[in-house]
Amino acid sequence: MLQSRLTPTRRIIEPMIELARCSKLDRIIVAGANSAALMFELHRHGYVRVATTTNCGLPAGQYDVALVDWRGRSIKALDTTLDWLVDFLSPAGGLVVWTDPQEPAGNRKLRSLLEKHRLVVEAGTVRDHGCAVSAQRSDTKAISNVA
Repeated sequence: MLQSRLTPTRRIIEPMIELARCSKLDRIIVAGANSAALMFELHRHGYVRVATTTNCGLPAGQYDVALVDWRGRSIKALDTTLDWLVDFLSPAGGLVVWTDPQEPAGNRKLRSLLEKHRLVVEAGTVRDHGCAVSAQRSDTKAISNVA
């Protein structure tokens, strides 16, 4: 059973929060197979403006951060999710994706996928139980260059 192999959500939440540079005032959307558990764990950490993709409303750029628990799923399937998930992010919004431990080729594929969706990879972390990548919408870079 896949669920029994997964690292508990509480072990990935702090690295994800750190990479996303979340404030407790940020509006956060969570996605992935364990999105409800991720939402409850965020609530336990004091983040109360959190929604899952099942209760988030229509996409209108209303979220500051998207946290995606993509353990046990393929990077290829993430492409479809990102097609609609980025529309929930504000122009300055950030995204953190947690995946299973990957080979370097998998990391390159993830980076390429994020760039395809106009997200600029900023940082990452590798742990025994997986890895995470943070990215920012590239729309922000264009706005700051104009100003």
